Amino acid sequence: MSDDLTASAAAPGVTPPPGCPAHAGGAIRLSGLQYQQTPAELYREMRREHGAVAPVLLDGDIPAWLVLGYSEVSYVTTHDELFARDSRRWNQWDNIPADWPLLPYVGYQPSVLFTEGLEHQRRAGVISEALEAVDQFELGYNCRKIADELIDRFAGSGQAELMSAYAHALPMRAAVQMCGMPAHGTDTDDLVEDLRMTLDAAEGDDPVAAYGRVGARLQQLVKEKRSAPGPDIISRMCAHPAGLADEEIVQDLISIIAAAQQPTANWIGNTLRRLLTDDRFALNVSGGRLSVGQALNEVLWLETPTQNFIGRWADRDVQLGGRHIKAGDCLVLGFAAANTDPQIWPEGHVGAEGNSSHLSFSNGEHRCPYPAPQLADVMARTAIEALLERLPDVMLAVDPEELAWRPSIWMRGLTTLPVSFTPASH
Repeated sequence: MSDDLTASAAAPGVTPPPGCPAHAGGAIRLSGLQYQQTPAELYREMRREHGAVAPVLLDGDIPAWLVLGYSEVSYVTTHDELFARDSRRWNQWDNIPADWPLLPYVGYQPSVLFTEGLEHQRRAGVISEALEAVDQFELGYNCRKIADELIDRFAGSGQAELMSAYAHALPMRAAVQMCGMPAHGTDTDDLVEDLRMTLDAAEGDDPVAAYGRVGARLQQLVKEKRSAPGPDIISRMCAHPAGLADEEIVQDLISIIAAAQQPTANWIGNTLRRLLTDDRFALNVSGGRLSVGQALNEVLWLETPTQNFIGRWADRDVQLGGRHIKAGDCLVLGFAAANTDPQIWPEGHVGAEGNSSHLSFSNGEHRCPYPAPQLADVMARTAIEALLERLPDVMLAVDPEELAWRPSIWMRGLTTLPVSFTPASH
């Protein structure tokens, strides 16, 4: 979405409903330009002022809690009995307009994202088994082929804008191939653009309408795969003995494709930005002291693509981080803040030890299902390795300060990444 976070208090004249998080004092509006440029500084300010759980205001000054602490996010994600995923629990629905821009995130859908208990295990099990059948060596081969095709398009020009021409394009094409869709074509491009709008709408976008178009296209695709199955994720989901209905498969496919494309694209982009702007990082990779896989892992600690996630809803009154959370309150999971929590990184050496206990793929039962993180890693690692191999002298074409972040509190990614290099033949 197009909102960001500033440390400004609620607007004068706006009175939050009694008993909501905004009455906790100094509720922070999730809007403003400063957030996209220096979110880490704002997280530090919020921690100083509010501790590990901060009262915030979403679009339209709808109150919620932002969970900033690593321990607190871990607690929320591993206690589904207290902090559940079914958004119908929310105590703010009477205040939510029909055109609220966050509805694609929080409006209840019969998808794996909102299921709980045995039903969630059933749905997540289908996804995991469908993904487990993906041959990771074949995926790596296909990703390298896609990477080479994309690089061929701009290699001879000596310049490129890597976010649109490479970082977003590669995981999109890999994801649609895994789902048995054509890697090229207007139909695929339209679907990916609509998925982007539902995840990260820009000014003038209509995410609700885009979500409807995504559902309709995938519904048709599921019907096609039921009648003519192939070696792909959709066909395996259709054939699974759990017997998911078409609508269930469609909803879960939206989650799979969205998770494969947008966060992976920004993971690639954020890693490339760091390689092109951070001499220590670049030298460690080029000198072999840091593998591309380790570099990608460090980026998940320092600049995770999914920086905030909405959300969880309190099943009952509960204490968290010294706050009194009421039944039905909404909690936003602050993955980026949690990953850089000074409580787990003394002396500020974030990510330095190379471990993978970050929360970038969430945690607990609703974490990114196995083996999705491994598949994303194959896509991202192949993308970085192919680019560095094909264009070894690639460099940033603008001053680092000129790079602009997408105006989103949810996703952390660049709008553009212009580079230059010695023109190369195919």
